[in-house]
Amino acid sequence: MSKPRALAVLVPILIVAASATACGTDRGPGAGQADTVDPALPVSGTHWSIKAVTVDGRRSTAPADARVEFAEGGRAQGNTGCNHFGATVGVNGDTLTVTQNEITEIGCPGDRERFEKDLVTAFSGELKGTIKGERFTLASADGRNGLELASEPGAPLRGTTWKIDSLVSGTTAASLPAGSGSKARIVLGEDGRVTGNLGCNNFSATAKADGTTLTFEGPAATTRMMCASAEMELETKLYELLDGPLTYRLDHRTLTLTDPSGEGLTASEAK
Repeated sequence: MSKPRALAVLVPILIVAASATACGTDRGPGAGQADTVDPALPVSGTHWSIKAVTVDGRRSTAPADARVEFAEGGRAQGNTGCNHFGATVGVNGDTLTVTQNEITEIGCPGDRERFEKDLVTAFSGELKGTIKGERFTLASADGRNGLELASEPGAPLRGTTWKIDSLVSGTTAASLPAGSGSKARIVLGEDGRVTGNLGCNNFSATAKADGTTLTFEGPAATTRMMCASAEMELETKLYELLDGPLTYRLDHRTLTLTDPSGEGLTASEAK
């Protein structure tokens, strides 16, 4: 993954973080609701799942892993369903305003790239907020653009199937090797057993969690299916990684594993 690029229009995307209403309708956000957002709305610390965006009155359903979170101090960050983004958010009554910030540049499949562009378009400028229960909607002044979100619970470390999304090296992340498919998974069992798929072959291992350290006890045992070259490239990297101590960080529905040198992976809860 290359360095994050500045993108002012993307900042609003974060703002949208707090929305999610009328999920079952094709009407644009902001239509038919009178409730307004309380300036003291406790959005920080809450993870919001992005359900849909509307651009010029056209509604697009969001990928399952599109999300946003508001942190203390007016900071927001999230995922478009492909790339990670960040922004600074200002709140004035029921109006949210975002400042210029960044988005990563991982290559996206066609459908996710189209959604990402819609998301960027929908969340520029000032947005009015409407809240109802666990759903929050942000809409432009003319109501033609907007975003729908819903609050969502986090995923537990153990028992969750974690889909490997990217490879980490230091402070950067890169998409998986082209052609490696999307089979790579990790499941951490309550009994310390770790199972999953390395991109082609299934594997099993044992690991002990202590604080924020996950220590694999010996190399993983794997099946011996023949793999395509891209799958083998990914499999080799993951096999070498899952041997020894790893630092883990659980952020709602995203798991990051890194070794002492900074090499590692990110994974999201499989839907």
